[in-house]
Amino acid sequence: MNVSIIGCGLIGQKRAKALGTCNVVTCADLVKQKADSLARNFPGASSTSDWHEAVSEQSVDIIIVATTHEKLAEITSAALTAGKHVLVEKPAARSAKELNDVIKLARSKNLRVHVGFNHRYHPALLKAKEIVASGVIGEPLFVRGRYGHGGRIGYEKEWRANPALSGGGELIDQGVHLIDLSRWFLGDFVEIDGFAHNYFWKMPVEDNGFMMLKTLKKQVAFLHASCTEWKNQFSFEIFCCTGKIEISGLGGSYGIEKITFYRMLPEMGPPETTSWEYPRGDCSWELEFKEFLDDIRLGREPAANLVDAHAALSIVEQIYRRSGYDYHA
Repeated sequence: MNVSIIGCGLIGQKRAKALGTCNVVTCADLVKQKADSLARNFPGASSTSDWHEAVSEQSVDIIIVATTHEKLAEITSAALTAGKHVLVEKPAARSAKELNDVIKLARSKNLRVHVGFNHRYHPALLKAKEIVASGVIGEPLFVRGRYGHGGRIGYEKEWRANPALSGGGELIDQGVHLIDLSRWFLGDFVEIDGFAHNYFWKMPVEDNGFMMLKTLKKQVAFLHASCTEWKNQFSFEIFCCTGKIEISGLGGSYGIEKITFYRMLPEMGPPETTSWEYPRGDCSWELEFKEFLDDIRLGREPAANLVDAHAALSIVEQIYRRSGYDYHA
């Protein structure tokens, strides 16, 4: 299939490397040099600073949208109107409201839209999903997740610190990954509680978000997203009736990706323990895009889709309102 990439920063570059045999037709970025640089990796690819050109290219089948948050929904809508399938980066919009018309448009056009919740495709998370789905340790009871980093010099001046561009702070950045993973294992949340606050970074968005989410069956997700973590951290634990699964690390600065499976024995006491490590780097981008191609070929709804993004954003917005943040007024 033919692909156009809109947004040629770090994430756009990661997406470009994960395309397999697909052909890149156009690279677009407001900073033309970024588009030029990425396009040089693909013989025959053109570059532009106008995303409209990438969307209107007739030969293109798939648009990858990897821009700042304020453009995600707008470009996705334009791509759908032009008859293209879309892979849009999380959170897919600045607010749930921005996605309402996008969801309707995708359905009316019968086009596939995958939202880039790539953490679902990390091998440790896939292994955890396999274990839970097998039923060997019973139904999930609750999950506990932590995700964070320490920022960098000048972080408070980057686009993520501007609510007009980002839609919020750490909750809408890394927090939506935790929410999405929790929904993936537990289902929809019907009770939302939490708190967002800026503790350290002098910026108008929150640097920490704390969440307590409950399903109809009272399964709980206890989650914390932070950019005052100082040492990059990813930890996600799934507690079931007769065992526990612990995932740590995402590779790179987050440490080696690892899953540990604790299975309770009939006599209880110390559990049977099995661990797997995945030291070969992050393959989630390739696995995610491969599945998206299958979704298009089979005409099926992507597993991580606009409805999932809408649900995650709705949760984030409820916590913002409770915490006195008025990003979407």
